[in-house]
Amino acid sequence: MTSDPSPANVAPADWTTADLSDAWPDAQVVSAPLRGFGGTERFCGPAVTLRCPEDNSRVREALDEPGQGRVLVVDGGGSLRCALLGDLLGARAVAQGWTGLIIWGAVRDAAVLATLPLGVVAVGACPRKSTRRGEGLRDLVLDLPGATVHPGDWIYVDRDGVLVAPRPPPS
Repeated sequence: MTSDPSPANVAPADWTTADLSDAWPDAQVVSAPLRGFGGTERFCGPAVTLRCPEDNSRVREALDEPGQGRVLVVDGGGSLRCALLGDLLGARAVAQGWTGLIIWGAVRDAAVLATLPLGVVAVGACPRKSTRRGEGLRDLVLDLPGATVHPGDWIYVDRDGVLVAPRPPPS
C-alpha cells in the first residue's frame, strides 16, 4: 500500500480493501455478498447514489453524464426479478468515463460486462430487463447491508469486498 492512501493518491495497483480496512478501522464494509461482473476487478472513486427498484431510468440518465472517475451506487432493493444494468448501459458507462458500478440488485449480459474495462459488482444476474417508468431518486443516502453510503463517499472495491470511506484514510 502507498504511504498516503487518500483518494487523490490512490491508484488501483496501490491498495487493497484489506489494507485500507486495517488503516482505517471505522470505514464501513458492505456485508452482503456481491459478485463481480465487470472486466475490472479493483476500482475506486467518489459515489453517486441512486435508489431505483426495478426501474433503470435513473441509471441510464446518470450514465449519460461524464463519469469523471466516479462510482455509481444503485440501490435496487436487492431485487433479482430484473436487471438494472446490461451490456448497452455498461458500454455507455465506459464511454462516459465511469470507474464502476455497485448494483444492489441484478445485472444482465454478464458475458459482455466481463469484457468491458469497468468495475461492476451486483447481487446477481437476471436475463429480464427492467421497465422504464421514470422512477427513482438520486443523490440520497443509501442504507446497504453493513454500510451507509452518502453521495461523495469514497468507494473502494476489490475481490475482498466493498469498503465505504467518507473521508480519506489516515496516512
